[in-house]
Amino acid sequence: MTTPLIHRNVTALAEETLADTPITVISGARQVGKSTLMHELLRDRRSRIVNLDDVTDRQAATEDPDGFARQFPEGILAIDEIQRVPDLLIAIKAAVDLDRRPGRFIVTSSADLLTMKGSQESLAGRAETIPLEGFSQDELAQHPADFASYIWSLPQGTAPADQPGYSRRDYLSLAISSGYPEAHARSERAKERWLSSYLERLLAKDSPDVVHLQYPDRLLTLLTLIAARNSGEFVASRVAREIDVPARSLPAYLQALRSIFLIRVVPGWSNNVANRAVSIPKVSLADTGLAAHLAEVDIDGLERAVSDPLTGGLVEGFVLGELEKQRAWSSKRTRIYHYRDDHSREVDIILEDRKRDVVGLEVKATTSPRSDHFKGLRYLRDRLGSRFTAGVVLHTGERAVPFGDRLWGLPISTLWNH
Repeated sequence: MTTPLIHRNVTALAEETLADTPITVISGARQVGKSTLMHELLRDRRSRIVNLDDVTDRQAATEDPDGFARQFPEGILAIDEIQRVPDLLIAIKAAVDLDRRPGRFIVTSSADLLTMKGSQESLAGRAETIPLEGFSQDELAQHPADFASYIWSLPQGTAPADQPGYSRRDYLSLAISSGYPEAHARSERAKERWLSSYLERLLAKDSPDVVHLQYPDRLLTLLTLIAARNSGEFVASRVAREIDVPARSLPAYLQALRSIFLIRVVPGWSNNVANRAVSIPKVSLADTGLAAHLAEVDIDGLERAVSDPLTGGLVEGFVLGELEKQRAWSSKRTRIYHYRDDHSREVDIILEDRKRDVVGLEVKATTSPRSDHFKGLRYLRDRLGSRFTAGVVLHTGERAVPFGDRLWGLPISTLWNH
C-alpha cells in the first residue's frame, strides 16, 4: 500500500525561488524529504536528475566538474547530495555567470554548504536556500500554520480560543516522536532500529566530509550528552571536560553536528545587540524523537517524571522545533533566542522581529499554568514597554487563560492551529 504524499509547506517558497533565481538549494539533514520535494518541484518541468551518492555520477563530477555542470542547458539540472563534490559548486557558479536564467539548477545538500570542509564557493547572489526539516505538526495535519503572525496580532485581536483534544500524555508523545518521514511511518521497535542505523551512518559517513576531527568517536558522546540536557545552556568548558576533548577543540565538534543539521544552537538575547554573540547558547537536538532515543526514555518514563529536567527539555525542544520549521514559510520574519540574566531571570524562547519587538515564550509540561511561571515574562514586559508584544506560557492543558497585560497561558497546540 502506497503511503500518501504529505505536502511540504515550503513548496510555495521553492516555486517562487525557481521562478526568479538561477540556483535553488534545498538544504537539510539526511532523510528529511529533500529528494522527494525536488521531484515534486520538477514534475511537469524539463529536467535531468543526477545523484552524487551514485559512484558513477560522483566520479564524473569530480573528473570534469565544468562539463558536468553544463550537461543539460535545455532545462533544469537537478543534483542530489551536492556536498559530496564541493568543487562542483565552482563549476555551477561559472555556468550561471554565463547564463543567469532563473531555474537553471536545483541542488540538495545534507550539509551546510557555507561551513563544510572543502567548500570554497558560497554562490552568493546566485542561489537561494530552502531549509527543510522533518514533518511539522501542521504538515501532518495538512494545513499551514503561522504562529508568529498570529501571536503578533494577538493584543489587537480577539481572545485566544481553548484547544481541546490533547492530553498531557499526547503532548509528551509528540515530544518524543521523530519528524523524519521514514521513522514517522514505522512501529516503535522498527523506529528504534532505524534511528540507531541512521545515526551510526550519519556520524561515520557524513561528518568526516564536513570537518576534520581529532577524535571523531566523541561526536556520539557529545550528541548523547546534549540529548540528556536537551534545551539546556551549553557551557563549553564543562562539556569539554565531560567528553574529554581540549576546550579549544570543542567548537569544531559542535560545528560538525550543526553542519549536518543534527542540533540547534539558540543564542542568548540581550537588549544590547552587540552582547548577543558572547552570551551562553542553548543547544538541543533538531529532532526530539532522536533525543529521546539517545536518552533512552519512553512515554511512560516521561509521565512518571514529568517535572524532571529531561521532560521539560524535550518538550521545550519540541516547541522550538515547531517554531523553527514554521520560520521557513511564516509571513512574519523573526529570529529566535533565549533569555537569562545575572539575576537568574529567564525566558525559554524569545522571538524578535525586525523592528526589535519581542514575544516571550515559556514552555511548561504542566496542564495548569501558574502565576509564578510568568515571572520572567513580566520582567521583560516591564523592562521593554511597548516593544514587548506578548508573553505566553505554553502548557499541556486545554484552556487559553489571560494572566494580565499582554500575558496568556495557551495550550501548546496553539502553535499549529493558527
